[in-house]
Amino acid sequence: MIQILVAEDDPGISEMLKISLNDEGYQCTCAFDGKTAAELLERRTFDLVLLDISLPFVNGYELMELIRPQHTPVMILSANAEVIDKVRGLRLGAEDYITKPFDMLELLARVDTVLRRCGKNEPLLRILKVTIDTDSRIVRKNGQPVKLTNKEYELLLLFAHNPNIALFRDRIYERVWGDYYSDDSRTVDLHVQRMRKKLGWEDKLVAVYKIGYRLIC
Repeated sequence: MIQILVAEDDPGISEMLKISLNDEGYQCTCAFDGKTAAELLERRTFDLVLLDISLPFVNGYELMELIRPQHTPVMILSANAEVIDKVRGLRLGAEDYITKPFDMLELLARVDTVLRRCGKNEPLLRILKVTIDTDSRIVRKNGQPVKLTNKEYELLLLFAHNPNIALFRDRIYERVWGDYYSDDSRTVDLHVQRMRKKLGWEDKLVAVYKIGYRLIC
């Protein structure tokens, strides 16, 4: 699983990033100051660092000097929109420079682009004898193509990115349909049932009482 370090001192932004990145299947670790981030970088290996420049104790530019020998890709998140700041960050080795406030969907797309460019994010997902080509959106089970609707495909990606995790119905609905969930809606259940049958996952994609569903791997 892709490991991402979020070095951001704003708790609200940090939590928003963690939730959104986790939903995309990434594993996130948060650091709220530069000293903690430096200690984590010395102890662990990350596939990507999302780095705020204005961190307490050790700022983002100083952290870039520590990260550079590790060849870990860095995306800078900063409220500084001046060209000179962007140039400095990019010259220090950042793969991207994103100014705050940012759109989360755009940030997620740029994270995916950086990971692909750096060879960290492969387009093929494999889970329970199912192969998902995220470039072509082709799904195969035991080598044979499986025809899924757009919503069934999005459901499959969500469960594939969150194996063994119980996902709430309202969370599933908001992620796949992009709208608020209604307690009397059967939309999630009906789509899960159809997708489960097409993939032969009747005993793998199970209902969790009063919660939603979990993909058992």
